[in-house]
Amino acid sequence: MTVPVHREKAHVLPLDSIRGIAAVTVVVHHVILMPTFLAAFPNRAWIDCAFFRSGGFLVDLFFVLSGIVMSLSYLQSDFGRFSLREFMVRRFARIYPLHIVMLLVLLLFRLARIGLGLVMAGVVVSAPAAFEVNNGYSFFLNVFLLHSLGFVQYLNWNAPSWSISVEFYTYLVFGLMLLAAQRLNSLAWFYFAAATLALGSWLVLTTVVATPQLDVQFDWGLLRCFTSFFLGVLTAKAVGALPRGISPALQGAIQLAAVVAAVAHVSLTEAYPWISYLAPVTFAVLLGSLLAFPKAAVVPPMLTVRPLLWLGQRSYSIYMVHAFVVLLAEYFVRAAGKPAVAHLEAIQPGLAPTLNLLIVLGAVFALSQLTYRWIELPGSRLVRNIFRGAVAYSPAPAEPSTRLSS
Repeated sequence: MTVPVHREKAHVLPLDSIRGIAAVTVVVHHVILMPTFLAAFPNRAWIDCAFFRSGGFLVDLFFVLSGIVMSLSYLQSDFGRFSLREFMVRRFARIYPLHIVMLLVLLLFRLARIGLGLVMAGVVVSAPAAFEVNNGYSFFLNVFLLHSLGFVQYLNWNAPSWSISVEFYTYLVFGLMLLAAQRLNSLAWFYFAAATLALGSWLVLTTVVATPQLDVQFDWGLLRCFTSFFLGVLTAKAVGALPRGISPALQGAIQLAAVVAAVAHVSLTEAYPWISYLAPVTFAVLLGSLLAFPKAAVVPPMLTVRPLLWLGQRSYSIYMVHAFVVLLAEYFVRAAGKPAVAHLEAIQPGLAPTLNLLIVLGAVFALSQLTYRWIELPGSRLVRNIFRGAVAYSPAPAEPSTRLSS
């Protein structure tokens, strides 16, 4: 009988909800800043504010959370029994089925755009060949999750999946480091290497790459992921070293301060772009406080209500399907034309973009429910079953995590 090498850990439910909130924030961010919508609507959506306009930086929160989850699962209890092959199969099974399905959906849409004559009908705008980034080469890179490792200098196909690309190879680096630490029988070596990689990546980004803000994706996105992911690993370690006996009142105060600091930090990056380089630290403090005090009196109860847990479960689907929904919404708005927009704006300024945002969110939630049930979960099981002969899998009773890093 095969003995499982690893068991998934039970969830800290507030962290699940945070990832759902972050995924929705990224969707809102992309909708309110989409050039097509900005050109079509004379006014902004009612919830258009600095926080959502800078909401793309919550991708770094995903990376930090990934590091925390990997640390809890593979460092703090199962060290010494680590299997690199099993680890990578799990990670691949987690992210790849939905990634490849959405890639194929976008390919089919591209073919339908031509075959159904949508360009001739004026519903879809044909991009000049010089600017057509969804080509065979970038498709090939997407298939092998290489599309954000510097081989092309543009986002392509399912653009949000750039973070999946860099995170998958960050998993590989994490696994190799852990394997080395296991051979050396030294967790101290692993944490030293993690700190060196996090700090070194951050220094390269701030001093060598030195963009005005932390917005690297297809070029230096791997270093961005290294910075936040390994900071998450160190955060989980720091939480484990916290002293016992912290009063409930102080626990609640720390969590509330961390929430306020995170919201303020994201909001202020619009006016002060350079502080985006410090956002991973703020996110680490927020997530660390939720991990350290999961039963505090104020924040955890607010984050464990059923709707937020629902979002948390489907956060990976929300993140991965939303670009396609936004794409369809762009075509719909273009087809509806200026008269329809003018009519809505005459009722109340900002009504048209707000209604568009609500429709997009509703469509994203509906589609994510379908992909979660029919692609994420069965796809993950299928991949694990394919490798069953080499990989022992023993899920815990806890519900399977649904973020890209779980």
